[in-house]
Amino acid sequence: MTPPIDASIFDADAHMYETADALTKYLPEPYRQAVRYVQIGRHTRIAINGRITDFIPNPTFERVAAPGAHEKFFAGENTEGLTLRQMQGKAIPAPAATRNPEDRIIELDRQGVRETFNYPTLASLVEHSTAEDPELTLAVVHALNRWMLEHWTYAYQDRIFSTPIINCAEVDGARRELEYILDNGAQVALIKPAPVKGLRGWRSPALAEFDPFWRDVQDAGLPIVLHASQPPLDEYVNRWEPPATANFMAMSSFRWLALGHREISDMIGSLICHGTLTRFPRLRIASVENGSSWIRPLLHDLAELNKRMPQNFPEDPLAVFRRNIWVSPFWEGSVADVVETVGWDRVMFGSDYPHPEGLPEPSGYWKYAEGMDTRRTRDFLGDNARRFLGRPIENPDPAAQYPPIPATTESHA
Repeated sequence: MTPPIDASIFDADAHMYETADALTKYLPEPYRQAVRYVQIGRHTRIAINGRITDFIPNPTFERVAAPGAHEKFFAGENTEGLTLRQMQGKAIPAPAATRNPEDRIIELDRQGVRETFNYPTLASLVEHSTAEDPELTLAVVHALNRWMLEHWTYAYQDRIFSTPIINCAEVDGARRELEYILDNGAQVALIKPAPVKGLRGWRSPALAEFDPFWRDVQDAGLPIVLHASQPPLDEYVNRWEPPATANFMAMSSFRWLALGHREISDMIGSLICHGTLTRFPRLRIASVENGSSWIRPLLHDLAELNKRMPQNFPEDPLAVFRRNIWVSPFWEGSVADVVETVGWDRVMFGSDYPHPEGLPEPSGYWKYAEGMDTRRTRDFLGDNARRFLGRPIENPDPAAQYPPIPATTESHA
């Protein structure tokens, strides 16, 4: 459909391509040798603690796949049976808009986008690769956040909201990082949807021991994005098939199937089942680039658990989800999945610009969206992201009534 001419667009899923010094410029001396760029033949890779990761094929981003190069694959229109590498064609220089805020503003104006979240790209591999060394994780995350502040700022011209990262491996470290980004104007932060390894082993960041951190987040009114990242389930999948590569462009069909969206479902399930969202009911959490097909099965399972174990749920878990969670579905997914389960005020538009799995142009989303009248389109394109960010809505509709979450949800799994 065509967006209404008065829609003020907020792209909830867009990215930067970091410069080569993003991880190392502010890395303290004791950790300098732990993160290095290395040459493997003609290719550059990142080595962390002596282990090379190929999750991101070209971590310098000097040349990248064109925005939207994989559209046919994700739209289910790969009739020729091409691999992602074949589909993307010849690499291009990274668009200037992905490298600095001045050019991004020019690109936003060209796209007709008013505001955007701006996520780092290298962050998707950092926490996975450093997980066995919590102190290194905190050091690299802080170094990247310092680079992001210097290079992009956290709220450029009140239009580009870059997302510093918080790692919860160590509670006091997470609180220090939160204080740092708040002191420097962060409007939103990024947390990997996965368990973390601290000094006492692996655990969910939604356990009660993390309450001091979540209390600080709630008191600050800072919204948190759970963005797709390098999946934490590699070791599990490696028991089913040989670990050929972590590079998503070369993953097998079984690896795509097995990884699915388990990490976001488990993360939000933990936030509800472990009680974080009940103890801190004003938290605002968004799932971005994790799709939406996981919502119905999760809500079904939560509803069933509530019937069997009501003593474990001080609140209706579906109502908790509806109160605290926003979702930006895949462009090739279904807006209706979110609308019918969570509500119109919780679904956010995201283009995934400039990644090849995104769209060549954010406006290309309209042909994949469904069932939106003028008011709902305005909500989806911008106002719901502003609600999540806690910003004023330009033209609120006092007559808007959002349907409550269903008491029960059938599983489509």
